[in-house]
Amino acid sequence: MTTFDSKQFLANVPHQPGVYRMYDDKGTIIYVGKAKDLKKRLSSYFRTQLSSRKTESLVSNIAHIETTLTHSETEALLLEHNYIKENQPKYNVLLRDDKSYPYILLTKHQHPRIASFRGSKKIAGEYFGPYPNAGAVRETLNLLQKLFPIRQCEDSYYKNRSRPCLQYQIGRCLAPCVEGIYSQEEYDQQVQFVRLFLHGKDQQVVEHLIAKMEKAAEELDFEMAARFRDQIQQVRSVTEKQFVSNERLDDLDIIAIAYQHGIACVHILFVRQGKVLGNRSYFPKVPNHTEIAELSDTFIGQFYLQMNQHRTIPHQIIIDQPVTESVALQTLLSEQAGHKVTIQDKVRGEKSRYLALAKTNAMAALTLQLKQDSRIQARYQALQTLLQLPEIKRMECFDISHTMGNQTVASCVVFDENGPLKSDYRRFNIEGITAGDDYAAMEQALLKRYDKPLSPEKIPDIIFIDGGKGQLNRALQTFAGLNVEWDKNKPLLIGVSKGVERKAGLETLLINHWDKEIHLPPDSLALHLIQHIRDESHNHAITGHRKKRQKAFTESGLESIAGVGAKRRQSLLKYLGGMQGVKAATLEEIQSVPGISNALAEVIFDTLQNG
Repeated sequence: MTTFDSKQFLANVPHQPGVYRMYDDKGTIIYVGKAKDLKKRLSSYFRTQLSSRKTESLVSNIAHIETTLTHSETEALLLEHNYIKENQPKYNVLLRDDKSYPYILLTKHQHPRIASFRGSKKIAGEYFGPYPNAGAVRETLNLLQKLFPIRQCEDSYYKNRSRPCLQYQIGRCLAPCVEGIYSQEEYDQQVQFVRLFLHGKDQQVVEHLIAKMEKAAEELDFEMAARFRDQIQQVRSVTEKQFVSNERLDDLDIIAIAYQHGIACVHILFVRQGKVLGNRSYFPKVPNHTEIAELSDTFIGQFYLQMNQHRTIPHQIIIDQPVTESVALQTLLSEQAGHKVTIQDKVRGEKSRYLALAKTNAMAALTLQLKQDSRIQARYQALQTLLQLPEIKRMECFDISHTMGNQTVASCVVFDENGPLKSDYRRFNIEGITAGDDYAAMEQALLKRYDKPLSPEKIPDIIFIDGGKGQLNRALQTFAGLNVEWDKNKPLLIGVSKGVERKAGLETLLINHWDKEIHLPPDSLALHLIQHIRDESHNHAITGHRKKRQKAFTESGLESIAGVGAKRRQSLLKYLGGMQGVKAATLEEIQSVPGISNALAEVIFDTLQNG
């Protein structure tokens, strides 16, 4: 419990809008808030009767408070979210969504291409989206390729073609890379169809195609007319599946919140140009005893203001909970978006139907999450009971991966009370050991991970070693030589041996201070948790090893050739289809790669064939 003189502090707080930051006795920001009237808002924290247990817990940890005055409530709202994003305070609702959203890009070229794009919009062209995930973009691109045969290949590939590729042969590209196959006018027409389709103007696309079909029929070009007829049928079929309703919905996000047992799910339905692009569920970090009103206010602010700057803000945001700050948020979002943005919590007609759909999905996602959390907690409890530990806050697991002793990689995965903590996963390149010496590899990995001071929360309660007695003993020897001061009871080292048959469910646990082996039944919840962390470690190690092996493979044979640097090596691999393609290429094919002179091509060809 900290002592904070609230009376003295409040005596100097003005009746003005602003942002306040509450600190604990370690100088850490634990809560950020904003107010129209700072004095009134901050005074409410120090009444005899507080509004919630969350507020009581917060106030008990306040050591001091800092305030920043603003000119308006809107300015305070923006500043508040900047502070929350930067400091991630313990008592604020926190949305963790660092990934940028993908778009579909229609480039500005003589022969434009359509492609998936993520990041700042630096490439000239038209952007459509955002889509909720890369899968939705891939699905749309596949669909567009079937409907409108314009190119999706990279510019480097397109510029170096001398004959049509497979996409032309199967009717999914007009082959603009080769002159004389289709006219510029025909290609431009298909590009316009793509543009209209992505803008939601499907009927205009159909009308254009009907006109072209009728014209081809009048000119007795029945083959072309049949082609347009098939395209019309495909577009109509897709439109029937994608179209939202007869009511024009334009650009809007439909948000529903489900909140139970301290866990919240926010489900968003993304609608653009009258079509549902997809949906996505979010699980923000919610402090105990948070009210749902705070959740709805905070989510909209963080989602559109804090998170990545490449997200487009729709014209309308529909949410199933009242938003107390809707006026300030609408003003701020309209300024950010450059167009009017409205926030509604009461809608009718088709919008209410889709809001109900979002609610159903939010509840379903939350139910699944609660089940998963329940299973995780049951597994943790079973492992605590098995190992006779008062609590397990952090576990780490190590594995080694290599091919015949080459490109050795060690992985370390981390689990906390909520399951995998992927932000703390690590991989270690193992060097300077005898090829295939897994014991030495494990020792090097443990030294890289632990031979340095660690903060208390980073010290694991359990370390799993994927291996038998030899691996565990080497790990124990390594820890005995570490120059660090840790709790004598932490960490507990456990070897996980798969046994002779190496089948899941037949694992043997080797616990360092018990001096005995444990065989758990296949239905043991503790075993299921151990298998989960062991499999995560194994997969993480294999993924790292494959990347390292692939890099070594692509570089071998090229990096040793004088005059072939990183850029030329990349060009060779890209234009000739990887290292296999380079090794199988003729001298003429190597000479055709941009940046490779005839003389250098001869050196490369001779080295690869005779080296």
